[in-house]
Amino acid sequence: MSSPEAPEIKKTFLVQLAWSDMLSNQELSQLLLKYENELKVRLVIQQEQNRRALHSPNRNTRESLIWEMISENIISTYNNELNWVRETRNKLFENQTIEEKDKMNYQIREIENKKYIELISTTKPLSTENDALDLIALCWEHEAHLIMIHYSALSQEFFNLKTKVAGNFIQKFINYSIKVVAIIPQETTQNSRFKEMAMETNKGSQFRMYGSKEEAEKWLLNK
Repeated sequence: MSSPEAPEIKKTFLVQLAWSDMLSNQELSQLLLKYENELKVRLVIQQEQNRRALHSPNRNTRESLIWEMISENIISTYNNELNWVRETRNKLFENQTIEEKDKMNYQIREIENKKYIELISTTKPLSTENDALDLIALCWEHEAHLIMIHYSALSQEFFNLKTKVAGNFIQKFINYSIKVVAIIPQETTQNSRFKEMAMETNKGSQFRMYGSKEEAEKWLLNK
């Protein structure tokens, strides 16, 4: 076996960043935000692979531990890179950037050994796929795969099917195996097209909508 080598640092993004002074503030902010979101996706995928022990030969205890530590190294790399890009954004745009912890008002609930995140409200209503990724990252941070979303956290675009916000949201949660329930007042679902979609999603096991917290929690926890 050859001697171990120190890791090579090769990040295409740093080359882009080195030439970014020619960009406007908005363009630079978008560049950093896109990189941050890409890191979030990679981190969620790696954490899921680690949880399921994917790609691990698992032939004996020592080999399993070695592969687990390899995965931990990759996860640590993504976490460090996320912290760095957030710090970079904060220093460049300290008057424009909202801290992640201030964007979402949520509680961690644990009932009968089942943990879920209750998202009560947000500084800006959820309206993009990046918002969905933020929620998925939040779930992984707290080792939870269940989330309850209150009506006040959702944007009006969510209820307008032409925007495809609801469909994109639901698909993201399905892709990352996050079970989600939304508390939606019944009068809100009276729109014929949205009502049809709500009835269809409520046949599934990954995302549903209910009119009360009691109903939502009962389904979420499989009571």
